[in-house]
Formats: sequence, structure tokens, C-alpha cells
Amino acid sequence: MTDSVDPTSLVHAFVRAINSQDIDAAVDLFVPRGFIDDWGAVFRGHAEIRRWMTTDAIGADARMTILDSSLDGNVVAVRFAWVSRVFTGRSTGMFTVIGDRLSSFTISSEN
Repeated sequence: MTDSVDPTSLVHAFVRAINSQDIDAAVDLFVPRGFIDDWGAVFRGHAEIRRWMTTDAIGADARMTILDSSLDGNVVAVRFAWVSRVFTGRSTGMFTVIGDRLSSFTISSEN
């Protein structure tokens, strides 16, 4: 990856990795100490992100669809639909980008 990329392209790459069930691609999008905050449960670092991918996302046959998004600097806010064996519904999320990687993905309920 380059030194700086369009933050929305990283979000779309994350969605493609989830929907194609590519755990390695999804994990590799994050900086080494990046994290996923899934409604308050925090998974920090590649090993814990991989665990979340295995239990709550790709390993649960997740499908993610972005319903709308907005960009503010290096933060992409999304509203998305999620279908899996663990959860099905709509949520909001905030992706934060540092350089050419995701530093965080915070998920909360749709307001």
C-alpha cells in the first residue's frame, strides 16, 4: 500500500474482505495496534482482530452492506446492514485511518 490512501477505499476493502470471507485481508487492513470496538467489546491488535473475525464476522458467515457514509478528514462514518449467525440488523460505525491502514472500527447501534 502507499503512504496515504483515500479513507473510503479502505472501508470498501474491509467490506470486500468480510463479504469474500478473507480473514487475512481484513486483518492486514489494520495497523498492528489497531482495534475493533464492537458495542463496547474491544479487540486490539492483529491477534484479537483475527479472533473477532473468526467468532463474530467471517466465521459467522457475515455479510456487510454500506447503506450510507460520510468522510471527515481521516474518519469515515458509515451506516450499514449486517447479516450473520451472531447478529442481524443495522448499525453505525466509525472507521479511523492512519496513513494506508485502518486504525480502528467502532460499531454501535443505529440511532
